[in-house]
Amino acid sequence: MTAFTINGQAVNVATEPDTPLLWVIREHLKLTGTKFGCGIAQCGACTVHVDGEPMRSCQTFLEDVAGRKVTTIEGLSPDSSHPLQRAWIAEQVPQCGYCQSGQIMQAAALLAATPNPTREQIVDHMDGNICRCGTYVRIISAIQRAAREG
Repeated sequence: MTAFTINGQAVNVATEPDTPLLWVIREHLKLTGTKFGCGIAQCGACTVHVDGEPMRSCQTFLEDVAGRKVTTIEGLSPDSSHPLQRAWIAEQVPQCGYCQSGQIMQAAALLAATPNPTREQIVDHMDGNICRCGTYVRIISAIQRAAREG
């Protein structure tokens, strides 16, 4: 059994310690907002927070989160009222939407550390989160809006 906290709830998971966190989240805990993209930590679709830091859950193992706090897109806001979630809608960011939970989680870590980032800081921080639909300009606009409207 591995004990950790996810979205504010204490959990105990009985599976192999080298199971990727992504599969624990999706298959064991049935939180499907975190997506599988590439499986090699290169696309960012599976981004979650571990103790407030963005991590690629496809390459983070269950044993790595023992005793730690994990936040998924479902835990960012209970009613989707987080400034980034509101800004994502206002700026019409999603097209297919598949990468969006990872994008939002990566952006949330940026705004937590840097409440008023420059465009360059946004681009640098979001580098590595791939959007196959190419909505990068809207993603940047949404992050800027969330920073302003906080």
